Amino acid sequence: MLLDSASLYFRAYFGVPDSVRSPQGEPVNAVRGLLDFIARLVADHAPDQLVACMDADWRPQWRVDLIPSYKTHRLAQPADEASGDASGAASGAEEIPDTLSPQVPVITAVLDALGIARLGVPDYEADDVIGTLTTRATGPVDVVTGDRDLFQLVDDARGVRVLYPIKGMGTLQLTDNAQLMEKYGVTGAQYADMAALRGDPSDGLPGVPGIGDKTAAKLITQFGDLAAIQAAALDPSAKLTPTQRKRIADATGYLAVAPKVVRVATDVPIPTDLDPTLPTEPRDPMTLEELATRWGLGGSLTRVLDALAQNGNRT
Repeated sequence: MLLDSASLYFRAYFGVPDSVRSPQGEPVNAVRGLLDFIARLVADHAPDQLVACMDADWRPQWRVDLIPSYKTHRLAQPADEASGDASGAASGAEEIPDTLSPQVPVITAVLDALGIARLGVPDYEADDVIGTLTTRATGPVDVVTGDRDLFQLVDDARGVRVLYPIKGMGTLQLTDNAQLMEKYGVTGAQYADMAALRGDPSDGLPGVPGIGDKTAAKLITQFGDLAAIQAAALDPSAKLTPTQRKRIADATGYLAVAPKVVRVATDVPIPTDLDPTLPTEPRDPMTLEELATRWGLGGSLTRVLDALAQNGNRT
């Protein structure tokens, strides 16, 4: 199980009232919400391995070099609760709510004291860490994220699915190829091409003007992939409308770089000492007790510890 950590604690932050506070009065809604979410995931899905994947770089320069507008708006605007977009980052220059930012170090400290593997890699987003770990996995993988970009990893043959929160933190959509075909008309393997064509304002990706989800899916179904669509735009005999042909031709520069920006990296250097084994008891009980007392983690931490212990008994 791979957690898109920033995506999930953003969800927790907006899903749990900020009246949930430490004994000193600081909001701990994101901390406690994330712990409750992890407890539920472990109890419901019984993973034997789990990695909390982090954004060491929420806006990698190599992506910005290809598309300068990539996530530019997030430099000046806070995360938008109403948008429902939980794909974001934990640090750097991205503006995040004032009462969330101080909670992030608490989250990392608690995960470390629990012994839950946590991984961020310089110059890469959590999505890239997830993509690499998924590619290397030898068994089924559940990716837990509120970011639709990771639908591109869905692979029924390898047992890779995305658990996507659709109602707060309580209801998860189990996303496989059948679900993607029903909603978008593409498979996981085709999703990144569709995303490149339609663009994504929340990530500063312009897309091809005039091509949305439905048209993008139809073109992918018709021609197979993005490269074939671009080739068809240059082929007078291909079955494209004049408008479609012009739109694709006009977007040649964007389409030359968009796939690399949209697709998650699968070659991130993963530390050789990463141990994703899910613990059955905390790695550092004394530190965990201190954190629990300082931040008033109460029942949320108890539920995680209970879930870990019970999961160990099952395995």
